[in-house]
Amino acid sequence: MKLETSKVGKRGAVVIPARLRERFGIREGDIVIAEEVEGGVLIRPAAVLPIEVYTRERKAEFLLNTAVDAGDYREAVAEVRKLGLDPKHIAHHRPRKA
Repeated sequence: MKLETSKVGKRGAVVIPARLRERFGIREGDIVIAEEVEGGVLIRPAAVLPIEVYTRERKAEFLLNTAVDAGDYREAVAEVRKLGLDPKHIAHHRPRKA
């Protein structure tokens, strides 16, 4: 394990040495995690995933399309109505046994 030094700049900015950035695939603009560990700070690459925000209509589609029998379908219809939507206006497939 080779030690390298770096200088703390304005606002606490630290330059990660090029060899380490290349080794760990860290590029300009990437998000990293700074974690407090015994004896120092651990900086490592972070995984950032987009979050999908579902509309009421999309939630209704999920509910209706995942029903597997008549009982599930009735429950899904009730949940869709609780969302303030009419199940007849939501594109979906009824289960064969419903």
